Amino acid sequence: MTAIRGGLARVAAVVLPAAVLAVCLFSAGATAAQTGTDEGYKAPRTAWGHPDLEGRYTMETFTPLERPAHLAGKEFFTEEEAAELQVLLTAEGVDPLAGNVLALEDEERRQDRLYQDSDTHYDNSVWLRGNTPKGLSSRRTSLVVDPRDGRIPPRTREAERAAVDRREARRGREFESHLVRPLAERCIVWPHEGPPMVPPAYNDILQILQTPDHVVIAPELRTNKPRIIPLDAGPRISDRIRLFQGDPRAWWDGDTLVVESTNFSGKTLFRGAATEEMIVVERFTRVDADTIRYEFTVDDPRAWTSTWSVEIPMVRRDDEMFEYACHEGNYDVGNILLVNRNLERQAAAQEQ
Repeated sequence: MTAIRGGLARVAAVVLPAAVLAVCLFSAGATAAQTGTDEGYKAPRTAWGHPDLEGRYTMETFTPLERPAHLAGKEFFTEEEAAELQVLLTAEGVDPLAGNVLALEDEERRQDRLYQDSDTHYDNSVWLRGNTPKGLSSRRTSLVVDPRDGRIPPRTREAERAAVDRREARRGREFESHLVRPLAERCIVWPHEGPPMVPPAYNDILQILQTPDHVVIAPELRTNKPRIIPLDAGPRISDRIRLFQGDPRAWWDGDTLVVESTNFSGKTLFRGAATEEMIVVERFTRVDADTIRYEFTVDDPRAWTSTWSVEIPMVRRDDEMFEYACHEGNYDVGNILLVNRNLERQAAAQEQ
């Protein structure tokens, strides 16, 4: 804990009152998140009798998806470690975009990653700074809960070969056309939109709406339509139809909403490996007045050597959602291609 304590010394003078409150709140909240349930809690019902999941929630967290190497074998932080980290991560001036900060064992590098050079940041006033600072989501050292080592299983040989083939196919052609630019850059699909859903770096609110026969999930940061999920066991779409968000079917397992999605497009390439055979099973369980336990399992035998599962607390957020118009003022793709056409002309002129 030396690195953590060193970081605390730098911020204690200015954040101590808030820090004490954060520690107290986190000690109780982290335990609930770790066990995944509030003993005796009964979720309220909708007018038609289903568990009520409606509301706006956030999955924002500094907890890494995969367990860092220096935390190998450590599934949970102690209460003291988690509380101290929570103080460090929620201090004034910490950059919410400082991703994978817990992967850094060195204190100096962690501090460099955590703090912005300037207090001026458009995301702080619009998308990043909510009423509650971004911190740990629980005492877990990773969001991956299965395998127990907190790591996504290795890719299959087929997936590794496919990744090499894709890199080779793009080598020297990265700026040839908009068609070879990444899907997120082209505002086609973001990798966190789901299914499965993973915490984005910003714009991290999502809204859940319910009707008697559908559940709608609308992430704030999205390039596709909201996820409209039917609550029925009707026939699947044709196997020839492939969608970026898959074909979902949902049902209630007691108080847990279960969503199974199939028929994914192989172009989605979730985590850089998923194929058309990917099946995602998501589970939404309201565990207290302000928290939904969100779990998902990924099964793709062509991409990974075994299934893997993630657990993320979704915490109620009263903030309003901003419209995310990905292509509004987005000149990046055109400018990227324009610059490279100019470079090609300059290179051709030099060869003459």
